[in-house]
Order: sequence, then C-alpha cells, then structure tokens
Amino acid sequence: MAASNADRMIALSRQLAHVHNRLRDQLRRLRSTLGSPNPPEHDLRTHCLAFCSALTTHHGGENAGMFTEILRARPDLEPVVANLAQDHQMIASILGSIRNLAHEATGTTPERRELIRRELDGLGAILESHFRYEERAISATLDSGAVQNTGWAATVFQLRQ
Repeated sequence: MAASNADRMIALSRQLAHVHNRLRDQLRRLRSTLGSPNPPEHDLRTHCLAFCSALTTHHGGENAGMFTEILRARPDLEPVVANLAQDHQMIASILGSIRNLAHEATGTTPERRELIRRELDGLGAILESHFRYEERAISATLDSGAVQNTGWAATVFQLRQ
C-alpha cells in the first residue's frame, strides 16, 4: 500500500529534526578540531568549509522550496516563515565570516583559532535557537500533510560532508 502524503510529510518532519541534529554534530566536531592543540590547517579548513556548505545548502532549500510550499498551504504562517528567513540571512552573514577565517587559516595561530571558535560559539547559540523554533513552528505543519513535497526535500535534507 502506498504511503499517503500525510505519512510522507510526517516522515519529512522527523527528517528535518534529524538533519538539524546532524548539523549540530558537524558543528561539535568542528569545534573539537579547534580545541586540538595543533589542528592540521587542512583539516580545519576542510571541516569548516564542509559545515558552512552543508548549512548553506540546507537553508537555501528551505528558503527556495519548503517555505514556499508551507506558505501555499498555510498563509497564516507568513510571520513565522519571515522570522526563519531573517534568521537564515543572519546565519549566512556569520558563515561568511567563518569562511573567510577558514580561508585565512594558513599558519593558524592559537589566537586565530580562538577567533574562529568564538564565531562558532556564537553561531552555535543562534543555530540552537533557530532549529528549536523551526522544529516547533514547522513540524506541526508538515505533520498535518497539507504541505506538498515539490522536490524541495532533496535540497533541505541532503547534507554533503
């Protein structure tokens, strides 16, 4: 028997929380790399850029597809979606700073690693608040089955590592 749209959306709602947990784990691993006494510069850049790319892709998929479909089904959620999109812009700005610091990681000094760590700490706090808000506000809508997956799930849930 084929799964109903409601069943698929409940699965996507759960997958949203799972992806957020994977992003949290990536951030923790990146922060632990910075905590090493002498992290290899290549590892630092690679982990930093991979995390930034995964988060950017995830938020891009939400902005370009998931949020559009949520608003189509639930126009009353426009203020929630606007808040989430605003968070994405703020997070993108922080990711830009982190990318720049990662690109400049050649000859990384303890002071430079501390600067990157502070940026990541701030990002972590913002992400935690953002993820929790999004899961509370969006999951119920996805669970309702009112939202169609028009292809947006592939981008939202695909984390490159």
